[in-house]
Amino acid sequence: MHKFIRHYSLVDQIIIGADQLVKTLSNQPDSTNRPTPKSNFISSSPLSAAEKKVSAQLMRINHAGEIAAQALYHGQAWVAKSSSTRELLWTAAKEEGDHLIWCQNRLQQLNSHTSYFNPLWYSGSFIIGALAGFWGDQKSLGFLAETEHQVEQHLSYHLEQLPENDYASKAILEQMRQDEHKHAQTALEHGGTTLPFALKILMKLTSKIMTSISKYL
Repeated sequence: MHKFIRHYSLVDQIIIGADQLVKTLSNQPDSTNRPTPKSNFISSSPLSAAEKKVSAQLMRINHAGEIAAQALYHGQAWVAKSSSTRELLWTAAKEEGDHLIWCQNRLQQLNSHTSYFNPLWYSGSFIIGALAGFWGDQKSLGFLAETEHQVEQHLSYHLEQLPENDYASKAILEQMRQDEHKHAQTALEHGGTTLPFALKILMKLTSKIMTSISKYL
């Protein structure tokens, strides 16, 4: 896994950043290589065309969210002030890399596609992550915690919206939800501070735009 070290030149960091972008958008992010979560339940009937469409829309949203998560962590790590904060971000990013791969694979199983706007989600989120990082490590970790909290809420909603017999997608989202909760708690335990209410609302509105578009495109 690449790590940004203080004595790296700006050119070095740009090259590493470009490498991360390519890996993420080609579904080959740094990850922990965990196997795809499996359900203990087996559907007695295959998903209908309508059910597959619903599942694909939701998994596409989550895949786009994982693209954004990779970019946020990369941007925050790029400007992190301390090595401990940087390591925390890299650890979370690797676990989020698992999520990205799981969602991609599930979309392929559903014969569907990822969002056509993934390059935009990545570039925009990287900038946001870097800006959060410039704010200082404590605020950056607070931003991470709030992001993960909002993602956890989205996942809970999606678990309710998935077709009842889509156990494969549910197993993936349930593990993702557990990981997001852990990332949020870890960020707070390492000094993450609460964000202003107005910023939390802005984050929700930004997320709403991304989810609305990636649901279909």
